[in-house]
Amino acid sequence: MQEILSSLKIDQKINRLANQVLENCFEEKEIHIGGIVGNGIILATRLANIIAENSDLKVNLFEIKLNKKEPWSDTIELTSDKKNLENGFIVLVDDVLNSGKTMQYALIELLQFPTKAIKTVVLVDRKHRRFPIKADFVGLTLSTTLKERVEVILEKNQQKAYLV
Repeated sequence: MQEILSSLKIDQKINRLANQVLENCFEEKEIHIGGIVGNGIILATRLANIIAENSDLKVNLFEIKLNKKEPWSDTIELTSDKKNLENGFIVLVDDVLNSGKTMQYALIELLQFPTKAIKTVVLVDRKHRRFPIKADFVGLTLSTTLKERVEVILEKNQQKAYLV
């Protein structure tokens, strides 16, 4: 295992990502931040807290629950009422963007109703796409082999990103 992001670097990346989102939605009064189940919602919560502390924006945080291995096999659930998200500025968050499958299926769910904008945020982008997804805001872009994987730990006592 090779460490690619230390705890300090992760904090710096999350702060930078939050500020990039803020700069991108400066005309908004309210934004909706959706984190994909697992590390995506942890990252989304941290981004939402930083944005709320540094702006007058109303921030609505919600979780996107889906089967990451086979997202087509189960219903995708949002912990926010879709009516609240309609015509909103939505930020879709996950920790690692690899093939794009997880984010693609989450995006399909969000496109079931009208939105003002949808922006994507990832901590690590591996660039191995099989789906037409791009991240608007990226903490770290990493070139890896297909056999390698990125593992991110975002726990309070320990946070690191590894190349395995």
